[in-house]
Amino acid sequence: MENAKYLEWITKDLEDKDLIEELNAVKGNEEEINDRFYRELEFGTGGLRGVIGAGTNRMNIYTVRKATQGLANYVNDNWSDGAVAVSYDSRIKSDLFAREAAKVLAANGIKVHIYRELMPTPCLSFAVRELCCQMGIMVTASHNPAKYNGYKAYGSDGCQITNETADAVLANIKAVNEFDDVKVIDFEEALQKGLISYIGDEVKEAFYSNVLSQSLHGDLVQKSGFKLVYTPLNGTGNKPVREILKRIGLNDVTVVPEQEKPDGNFTTCPFPNPEIKEALALGLKLCEETGSDLLLATDPDCDRVGIAVKYQDEYKLITGNEVGCLLLNYIASQRKELGTLPKNPLTVKTIVTTSLIDCIAAEYGVEVVDVLTGFKYIGELIGKLEQKGEENRYIFGFEESYGYLSGTYVRDKDAVVGSMLICEMAAFYADQGKNLVDVLNELYAKYGYHLCTQKSFAFEGEAGMENMNAIMQSLRENPAAEIGGIKVARFNDYKKRLAKDCLTGRQEPIELPSSDVLMYQLEDGCKAVIRPSGTEPKIKIYYFVVKEHEASARKREESLNEDFTKLLKL
Repeated sequence: MENAKYLEWITKDLEDKDLIEELNAVKGNEEEINDRFYRELEFGTGGLRGVIGAGTNRMNIYTVRKATQGLANYVNDNWSDGAVAVSYDSRIKSDLFAREAAKVLAANGIKVHIYRELMPTPCLSFAVRELCCQMGIMVTASHNPAKYNGYKAYGSDGCQITNETADAVLANIKAVNEFDDVKVIDFEEALQKGLISYIGDEVKEAFYSNVLSQSLHGDLVQKSGFKLVYTPLNGTGNKPVREILKRIGLNDVTVVPEQEKPDGNFTTCPFPNPEIKEALALGLKLCEETGSDLLLATDPDCDRVGIAVKYQDEYKLITGNEVGCLLLNYIASQRKELGTLPKNPLTVKTIVTTSLIDCIAAEYGVEVVDVLTGFKYIGELIGKLEQKGEENRYIFGFEESYGYLSGTYVRDKDAVVGSMLICEMAAFYADQGKNLVDVLNELYAKYGYHLCTQKSFAFEGEAGMENMNAIMQSLRENPAAEIGGIKVARFNDYKKRLAKDCLTGRQEPIELPSSDVLMYQLEDGCKAVIRPSGTEPKIKIYYFVVKEHEASARKREESLNEDFTKLLKL
């Protein structure tokens, strides 16, 4: 029996000819049809993300229109004169999906502010606030492989929508048929009527000004004589990152030519992720050729940045956890030195981010707040501080996956300000005869070697999704008493919002929103956090080990990974 949704789609006069070809190509293949139609692409707190193609479980103009119609209904139910900002990255069909979203919003009487060209995610967050919009849409799949695209939804605070708003938007989306219930207007007609307008250069300039306001020692960059290799990984960072670096006086910047221009196929880096060494291969090669001091790489939507540092004639990759610790140490120490550290300063990190941050923060009297995985929760906390008139307490926030934010001008991670501060920090320490690896080693010598690693296990298709859910349910219902011969001292179930002291049996509530995450604290001080990815069909395990030296930390991490792989039966 053929899938009813497939039959509905194949009988429609579809506007995108790519979809018609794909639907005809899978005709009669039940497995392929089911994979495209067994569910609707899930709209969570991060919006949509999926493989580009035909079907309800794919990213295409119809799933984008359906989501946008639901979002438009939500806006019109809550505001009489709504406005939405729209931006997009370099991915395949990102510009098309952005225009389709704008057409639906305009057809529903909602004012649309859209960038003329691709722009980073933080620029969308900024535009929402700067233009007093009720919501925002960013078309991106961040660092996913080329076959993916996505759609992030933002609230009026410039932060990705969190649980309550996402549930309300989702309810509206579910009530919409992607063909019969969607209003659409011609893009050019909407422009002429003033329903759609392009975001002007004054907004970009205001964004740059806010980024530059986070500088602490910008004058040192030009004096440093630093040589930099930069790669935007064929994404949105090319213009804004280079503009900011130019404004702080960093003139010797060599851009990886193969990765300079926007290209959603990512032919030289199949995984355009600055966490992955392979994505940085061309940049590292160019560093060797030019003798540069630093490699800087931003992901396609330019909200995350990775680096490699020249150290003893080699280039050492620095992890997201390590860069975050270096930045907090730099910001806190220098703001204290300059007398600009606020009263009761505060830094924010996620529950899967290194505890080294706690050691650094304690030295400078900075409060550390832990939030769930996802930068939207850091943005949400900034908003709560703002409501109390305390936003100046926030000095820095970051997550282990290479996302950083200094300042409160946006409510999402920002690789533009991250790039600026990394280069400035490197110049500051170079002025003292040190590089970033030297400073990192000093932190480890002072506080112990904090090793944080992550392993991922993929679960493709419907069967994979069911298996992933079954694994998480089994772990939750049958919590392990010991792992690898070491007793579990504490077990946190963030979905049930309960923390259990396994030695005393005492339970206490977790004051965070419900989330499908489990944390195991072992008696030897090691920790592991397990969660399904919010953007990919994967289970992720994060390991945390603190030892005096790196060698002993890595040996313990290896055994920890073996033990947990057995526990998950993977």
